[in-house]
Amino acid sequence: MLQQHPQRVALHNEIHARPPEAMGVPVSISHVVMVCDAAQREASWAHIAELARDHHLPQPNAGSTHVRMDLGPYRVRWELHTEFVTWTFMRPLNAEHFGEREPEAALDAVPQRWFAALPGQCLASMHVWVLPTKAFGSGSLVKHVLHEETLVASTVADGFAEVYTDFAVHADGFSRMVLLAGGMAPRRLGRLVQSLLEIETYRMAALLGLPAARDASQVLASAERELAELAQAIRSATRDDEPLLLDRLTRLAGQVESQHAATHSRFSASAAYFELVDKRIVDIAESRLAGMQTIREFMDRRLSPARSTCAWSARRQDALSQRVSRISNLLRTRVEIEQQQSSQALLATMNSRQDIQIKLQSTVEGLSVAAITYYIVGLVSYLAKGAQHWGWPWSPEMTAAVAIPVVATGVWWSLRRLHQSVFKD
Repeated sequence: MLQQHPQRVALHNEIHARPPEAMGVPVSISHVVMVCDAAQREASWAHIAELARDHHLPQPNAGSTHVRMDLGPYRVRWELHTEFVTWTFMRPLNAEHFGEREPEAALDAVPQRWFAALPGQCLASMHVWVLPTKAFGSGSLVKHVLHEETLVASTVADGFAEVYTDFAVHADGFSRMVLLAGGMAPRRLGRLVQSLLEIETYRMAALLGLPAARDASQVLASAERELAELAQAIRSATRDDEPLLLDRLTRLAGQVESQHAATHSRFSASAAYFELVDKRIVDIAESRLAGMQTIREFMDRRLSPARSTCAWSARRQDALSQRVSRISNLLRTRVEIEQQQSSQALLATMNSRQDIQIKLQSTVEGLSVAAITYYIVGLVSYLAKGAQHWGWPWSPEMTAAVAIPVVATGVWWSLRRLHQSVFKD
């Protein structure tokens, strides 16, 4: 009766996603990894649905990421990943003549026209033969299946099985692996085979970052040289040179960030795939066969340079981006300081002009007192002329002469009060 989270079932089933398949021996396995974009992943699901329809089997559920079907002569396993789709074909193997002729591949039972139309681009492909006993000597394995000069072998599953491979692409476009598993339980054997297939799958997926790292190194080298030139130019730049330097630095920052955005996800994915390869190698629990190189030793020696290149390119991009940011901030700070100095000089000029204006205003105020006094005294003279008809004893000239100091003092005092009131506010 509890209200369920809408993602509960999907999250719970995630732990059961892509489970290993129990298998018996002897068995032949063909594993193919196809890199697909969004449209090709949709087409891949339609392709597995077409195979089910041709064999009169139920259609896989829409949106499923894992499909297993038993088609009689062979079984097929389809898995949808973020960047690629894996196809695994399995069929029983007749191991009686394994050391005498080329063994049968599981892919031989698959309709070739249908197989040739798999959506996407093939990133990895491998034939695996799982044999029940150790009756087949390494000489037969090398002669009919693997290349002796690049042979890698070890005991796995705590000594219960032996694995042989050469990590080479043969004439049919597939790499090869032989697993001698005598008395292993079917489910444990299925987990072991899945781990071995995932080592090859994730190894190739991790190496997708190597071409991007090599391409990025050229761009980074050019950007680092230009950044060094800009840093040197900033030391001796004048104020007139700064806009041009800032423009060059902005364009360089855009180039670096564009390169970083284009490759960051690829480098991050490669780092994750490299970690998965390490985990799968730990899962198979291998130990050394006398005189043979183990899978871990092969990976450490051959895969570490590519891993270091990808990691170094990612660190180099981050460091370059930070350096560009620091120099940009330095140049902007320098421009801001100069702008502040210019603003201070402008303010000083404005203050000087304001002082001049105040002095001019004081001069004008003196003239204003004389002008206002002149007009008021004129009015007083007119009043004195009119007042003589009512008995005013003084002549208009005498009245104006007496009024001049009184009016001038009053006007000066009024302007002084007004001036003090304004400056006080």
